[in-house]
Order: sequence, then C-alpha cells, then structure tokens
Amino acid sequence: MSLLFAPYTLKGLTLQNRIVMAPMTRSRAIDNLPNDLMAEYYAQRGNAGLIITEGVAPSANGLGYARIPGLFSEDQVKGWKTVTARVHEAGAKIFAQLMHTGRVSHPDNMAEGTEIVAPSAIAAPGEMYTDTKGPQAHPEPKAMSLEDIAQAQQEFVDAAKNAIQAGFDGVEIHGANGYLLDQFLNPASNQRSDAYGGSAENRARFVLEVVEKVSAAIGPEKTGIRLSPFGVFNGMEDYDGQEEAFVALAEALRPYHLAYLHLVDHESMGAPPVGETIKAKMRKAFDGVLIASGGLDKAKAETLLAEEKAELFAFGRDFLANPDLVARLKQDLPLNSPDFDTFYTPGEKGYTDYPTAAAASIA
Repeated sequence: MSLLFAPYTLKGLTLQNRIVMAPMTRSRAIDNLPNDLMAEYYAQRGNAGLIITEGVAPSANGLGYARIPGLFSEDQVKGWKTVTARVHEAGAKIFAQLMHTGRVSHPDNMAEGTEIVAPSAIAAPGEMYTDTKGPQAHPEPKAMSLEDIAQAQQEFVDAAKNAIQAGFDGVEIHGANGYLLDQFLNPASNQRSDAYGGSAENRARFVLEVVEKVSAAIGPEKTGIRLSPFGVFNGMEDYDGQEEAFVALAEALRPYHLAYLHLVDHESMGAPPVGETIKAKMRKAFDGVLIASGGLDKAKAETLLAEEKAELFAFGRDFLANPDLVARLKQDLPLNSPDFDTFYTPGEKGYTDYPTAAAASIA
C-alpha cells in the first residue's frame, strides 16, 4: 500500500492517512451559524486524514463574505460541536481555519456596529458579492490602531479556545490569500510607518504575535498556519525581497514548534508559480511538518512524499466533488467534476449531493 494511505502521527494526533481536505469557502452558514447541512458535508468527507474547514471568522469584524461561519458566539460553538462529532465518527481529524477577512469585506455582509479593518486605509481592488445588492466595490477600510491590533489578536485567541471547546483537534491560522494576516505581510496593503509596517520584519510582526498568542492559549501542537508566497489573490502584489521575507518568516515560526506549515501554490488556478527553490528554503527554515497544496493528484503527492518534500497533501476541488476521494485515489477510480456554479450558493445542490463511486456504480 502506498504510504499516502498509511496512518500518520501529527504531533501526537493519529491521522488515518496523509490526505488533507483543503479549506474551501462554501457559504452555507445561514446567519453565520454552522448547521446540520454543513455537518453532513464534512462528515461525508471523513475519509480524509485531516479536514481543514472553510475560513471561520474569529469575530464579527472578520465576516467579510456572505454566509461564512464564525467561532465567536455560543450558538456558533454549539453548531460546530455537531460538525466535529460527525467528522470524528467518520474517522477524520478536523482543524478550524481561523480567517479574518480584513479589507476583503463589505458592510452588507456584516452586522451593525462592526468595522472593516486593515493595516492601512487602502481598499482592496475588485468587488465583494452581497446577498442583498449583488457585487459591490470593496470600501476603504479603517487603518487599525494599536488598540485594534491588540483586539484582533485577542479575537484569534478567543476563537481558538472556542474551537477546542467545540471539539476541534486544532486550528489553522489563515495567513494567506490576501486576508488580514497576509495584508500585514504585503506592502500593497500595508503602508504603515510604525512597528507593524515598513521592513519585512515589521510587517511580519502581527502574524508572529497571533501565532505566539494562539499557540500559548491552546498548545503549539494544535496550531497550524497557512501561507501563500507570491500569491496575488485579493490584491496582493509581488515586491522586492519577497522570497527572502517568506523564508525569514518561516524561520521565525520555527521556535514555536507548530503542528504544521500549510504552503499554498495556486499556479494550477492561474496564480504565479511558487518555485521549488522557495519551497525548499521555507521547508528547511521551518523544520517541521509541511502540508503541500495546489494542483495535486495522486501521482504528484506520491512523488513529493518519496522525495521527502512534504508530509501531508491537501486536495481542494477534488474533495469538493468527491466525498469518497480517498477511496477513489486508492483504487484509481475516475473523479466527479466540480460544478463551479454551485460553489457558493445556499443549499445541498453542489454541496452534499455529489455521488460516491459506489452510488454511481449502483445507479
């Protein structure tokens, strides 16, 4: 049997295989509450070794998209308890991805009294979909004060504690894809002149402080982080010294002994390539478990494993469309194709109605 399908121990947590379900926004959390439909969706994919949830807001200020879940209220914790119980019954482990959207937001997706905050008062390019008015231009965010920074960091800590209370095995801090932490890292969105801006070291300060506080609160073995070097999603831009900055960040993360570093490479979706050089440098600098992500199939994952370039392997859209993905990969069965029109629409269509190989065979 391929080692891809063999159990793996992640910081004392036994995974039934090395296959990870990547975090994917699905927008099924009505009123930002995890629900039974979401529990069914994640449980269907409980054949994974590790499931990383869709982005979960650590506070009301982080709810930038329509119908994304949170982890800052008692009702949200209660809803997630149903999800984690179902996933554990199915055999998988599950981490909550904590995602503060920062400037990638719109007031129509947020509650009254909330604020759109970011490192600097620079609006994200493009538009945000709202259920009430359709696509709307991103508004200019409020530049975060030091008090706002401290508050946002505490929100990550509180959400991480809530995640453990809700039965999650850990959390993934979302530092990628142009959301709040990535906004601090990138000079296109961070033009501060204080300790959180300017040099690459200063721009990494917010990320490292969140990591330090969350890992101290719930344990480093329950804390992972996701990064996307050379990512351009949500208005992130290339800049001089980017490779060196991310390698330095990986090295700065090393002393925290986190559960893993989840490295995003969305070249297969049209993003700039993340070269083998920076991947190798970040892996060496971090010196811990690496989750490879982006455009993987069984052969690519097995090659990366054989070459010792990663320990765990994340699949996104293939898991979206194939609830029984692990069995299909193991048996080299054909895969369902994802329905792009239903990625973010409410209801079970394109969510819990993808057939397993067994069901398709019977049909």
